[in-house]
Amino acid sequence: MTAVTDQGRDRGQGPEHGGPGGAADGAAGGAGGAEGAEEAAGRRWDDGLIARRAADALQEGVERERPPDDDVRPQVEAYGLPGSTLRPRLDALRELVGLSRARLDGDTLAEAGRVLDEASARQRLSSRHTVVAIAGATGSGKSTLFNALACSQISETGLRRPTTSAPIACSWTDGAAGLLDRLAIPGRLRRRPVQGGTDVDEALQGLVLVDLPDHDSAATGHRDQVDRVLALVDAVIWVVDPEKYADAALHERYLRPLAGHAEITFVVLNQIDRLPGEAADLVLDDLRRLLDEDGMAVGEHGEPGATVMSLSALTGDGVAELRELLGRFVQDRTAAAARLSADVAAAAARLRPVYVAEGRPGLGERTREEFADRLAEAVGAAAAGQAAEREWRRNAGRACGTPWLRLWRWYESTRQLGGLDLMAQALAPPEEELTARQRVEQAVRTLADDAVVGLPAPWAQAVREAAVSGAKGLPEALDELARNAQAGAGAAGRGRAGGGHKGAADHGAAASGARGAGAQGTPGAQGALGGPAGARAPGSGALGSGSLGSGALGSGASGRAVAPAAGALGGRPVRPPRPAWWPAAVLAQASMTLLQIFGGLWLLGQIVGVLEPGLVAPALLMLAGVVGGPLVEWSCAAAARGPARRYGQEAERRLREAASGCGRARVLDPVAAELARYREVRERYVAVTEFSTTGR
Repeated sequence: MTAVTDQGRDRGQGPEHGGPGGAADGAAGGAGGAEGAEEAAGRRWDDGLIARRAADALQEGVERERPPDDDVRPQVEAYGLPGSTLRPRLDALRELVGLSRARLDGDTLAEAGRVLDEASARQRLSSRHTVVAIAGATGSGKSTLFNALACSQISETGLRRPTTSAPIACSWTDGAAGLLDRLAIPGRLRRRPVQGGTDVDEALQGLVLVDLPDHDSAATGHRDQVDRVLALVDAVIWVVDPEKYADAALHERYLRPLAGHAEITFVVLNQIDRLPGEAADLVLDDLRRLLDEDGMAVGEHGEPGATVMSLSALTGDGVAELRELLGRFVQDRTAAAARLSADVAAAAARLRPVYVAEGRPGLGERTREEFADRLAEAVGAAAAGQAAEREWRRNAGRACGTPWLRLWRWYESTRQLGGLDLMAQALAPPEEELTARQRVEQAVRTLADDAVVGLPAPWAQAVREAAVSGAKGLPEALDELARNAQAGAGAAGRGRAGGGHKGAADHGAAASGARGAGAQGTPGAQGALGGPAGARAPGSGALGSGSLGSGALGSGASGRAVAPAAGALGGRPVRPPRPAWWPAAVLAQASMTLLQIFGGLWLLGQIVGVLEPGLVAPALLMLAGVVGGPLVEWSCAAAARGPARRYGQEAERRLREAASGCGRARVLDPVAAELARYREVRERYVAVTEFSTTGR
């Protein structure tokens, strides 16, 4: 037994590393300079060819006697085994952490980052060594077992508690300095075992055994060292005794959290020499039961899992069997990969609550349609379509109605649109504007709630933030797009720039024009806007796009909203398209009017005495005109219902599509992008977890 520091061995320092160069130097003489060499050559007879042949022969002899280098032997690469899933899982975990940094806090990703760092550190070190720690409670006999495995008195044993105060390492081969530096074990605590040259000793080549302090030590520093080293070693041997094998501190603090590391775990029941008869088997069976309750698989009948056995480190009973098991375990060279794979699985299990959703979250077609319906309701698409239909029928009535009825309607409109009425309509109740904005906000909230159903909390929060961020300015954007759709479609207006009529009384557009003109200081422009996207039924309370066009969804935008729209429409809005039968209807109505005028003049002439009396003919003409005019108007109104309905539906569709497109660009697309990001990280998480955790 000798205490060594592996630094000198690993660097290959020493006279034996001089190699053939040293032999050649010895053959050439040691004068130490060019002049000394020349003098020696002058005095010696065996210079030249003989000396060179002698040096070559000596060099060949040194090469034959040199022990084979460790790197010449075929090695098993622990991280590149055929079919190993460790590298793909580490890459997937690295991508998962990178994609999640903007959505998850650092504490959530800390364990995954630590696993990646430790995996990178371990893969840079020797893959030909297996670091195995011996851990246990106070008085369990782990130091005695450590000495028995090393066949040497390396670790101090005794009755004083705690006996082991710092980790002690025993390395069977050179080249483990980097691994021990990673464990922060100083050179004075690194030892070499006594090897007898047996097959078991040969199998243990590459083993680095570490004796740890007590995990239940009264000294806090000892427990901290145990926790630190256990997170870095490739495997661990838990030593328990018949008194403390069921200790809650061992099971709850270590065995249960490390249940996923079963394949790199040995659980050894020590001190069986103290148990009489079959008591050792009974205690061992109970120990297996406790491990099963902890969730740690026990490797039996060739199945993977923890190795559970009993021995007596004091008498040596079972120690040889453990040495043989360790030899096979070390020669497999898979412990490091299995440890890293188990660490990845444990990190993935901790991240499961933030990546695994309950159900299938997302934006379904029904959710999208309901969102579009709510936006359409907020901008008053239905009311706008109804107003457009009424406008179309009103235009038909103006074109095909009797002149006397049109004069009466004009009179009624001028009387109703007085100065006080205009001011009252301009000062619309602010509750309508608030209602429109609240409808938009409610639509966005409902969409976000439907999209995050089942999502983990961090991703649900990210989706809600995307929806709320996109909803900023959405009411104003809906306002602007509705006006653009109105102008681009050539929506009909009822009023003219300098006057009004009864139809304007039914239009929120006329009122909004008055509000816009009042805000801009241009009175008399109340009839500049109108048409399908700018109407509201009188007294209905439904929010029409007339209030939308006036900036009802955008606070304080009423004055700025109307003037551009009126300019876009040229101040004289285009009337709705007229069907082909309108000229015939107008001609028929004009004929009825002429019949009334002609009959009236005929009767007047008879009364005055200019014409010969005869009341039947002029009376019949006037009666035909009086009856035919309303009949033509009624027929035209009936014929106009279908086209008017289609025109109103088209106006509603245009406004609905404008609102839907705005909502899709500002809310649906950002929410869908956030959900796509979640699906991407979920795929990476599946790549981390779907492989076997054995690493084999």
